[in-house]
Amino acid sequence: MKQADVVIVGAGPAGIAAATAAAGHGRSVILLDDNPAAGGQIWRDGIPPPNQPKNDKESGPRNTALQKLNRSGATLLFGYRVFDACAPSTLYAMREIAGNAEVIELRYRNLILATGARERFLPFPGWTLPGVFGVGGLQALVKGGFQIQGKRIVVAGSGPLLLAAAAHLQQYGGKIVCVAEQASLSRLAPFAFSLWSHPAKIWQGIRYRLALGKTPYRTGCWPVSAVADETTGLLRSIQLTDGTKSWKQDCDLIACGFHLVPNTELSSLLGCTLRDGFVQVDENQQTSLANIYCAGEPTTIGGLDAALLQGEIAGLSCAAGPAAALRARNAREKMFAARLQKAFAMRPELRSLATADTMVCRCEDVPYKSLAARAGWTDAKLQTRCGMGPCQGRICGPATEMLFGWKTTSIRPPLFPVPVSAFCHGNEAQHLS
Repeated sequence: MKQADVVIVGAGPAGIAAATAAAGHGRSVILLDDNPAAGGQIWRDGIPPPNQPKNDKESGPRNTALQKLNRSGATLLFGYRVFDACAPSTLYAMREIAGNAEVIELRYRNLILATGARERFLPFPGWTLPGVFGVGGLQALVKGGFQIQGKRIVVAGSGPLLLAAAAHLQQYGGKIVCVAEQASLSRLAPFAFSLWSHPAKIWQGIRYRLALGKTPYRTGCWPVSAVADETTGLLRSIQLTDGTKSWKQDCDLIACGFHLVPNTELSSLLGCTLRDGFVQVDENQQTSLANIYCAGEPTTIGGLDAALLQGEIAGLSCAAGPAAALRARNAREKMFAARLQKAFAMRPELRSLATADTMVCRCEDVPYKSLAARAGWTDAKLQTRCGMGPCQGRICGPATEMLFGWKTTSIRPPLFPVPVSAFCHGNEAQHLS
């Protein structure tokens, strides 16, 4: 059992900022994450791009934030996933070492949820083929050593991360042949114009676009299907459309993701109020529960600056520190996030991408035709096992919400698959029985 004044779940930018702020104001802090190091997806460590020295990789805010965290005195626990919260002010987390499950009990006075977001995947014919990746998933693989030199890559889907991911993959030797953004130019233009008050964001976007050179960036364009070679079974091309005409784009890899979905499962399990799919918080980042705070993407998809700011506010609030001066900036970031959501809203045509045989739930091999006649999420789970596989609906849940308007229900522990051995260790077994 471990205990602290402040326990923080998630060691991305929001969690790092929260831990540094709370520890810097005299609170004992435990920061845990299921990754092997702090940073989250945006600051994930890994192999640097060719011709870029490792010690120069992602310098600036990343290195500064990590240095402050390491000096803060916060206890850092990596490789742990929180899977239950069945007692007041208590979490249970697990990690696996050499096939053995290790469970810890975490007790807190204040809890900060900085659980981030994940990619939204929408099913289309061929999306399960080898060579079709999530945008962030391919980035993570490349940082881990996956070789893409000379590979023709189509980056498709939606969101400002498409350009950033494309530029990043190009740094590692990928040949970006096309970036396909489903949002129309008529939606993106007002959003771009509104960034005049965020010059750093404008410059960042320009940098990514210049890095891609003459690579086509097509707005109002989305994938229809991925096509495999009949002989090898490997990805051969992707069919794209702009709603008027369709065409084939030859490629070796596809990186596809339709913006982001907040990770709110733990928040829901704890009983925090959600609004429009996000955790509802006040100006101090406090949820509807007195000692639980939330920061970053679970409250709004607003990018790095918003995550850092909200994390700092949450950490200061837990430590009774001076957070008032940050609230005006936070309000501006929330306005930016609202414009971001509007600009990259999913177009209705995406609901008709899946055919009868298109797999929607990859964990349980459930095709679209098996779901089309179901009355809702619970009925689909009972009749088809959709959402009952290892991902626990994290992939197919947002997909079925887009396809059928279903809302995922009944968030229950364990939040992640847990081996039976995890329930057989003394006190943990008594608490979890």
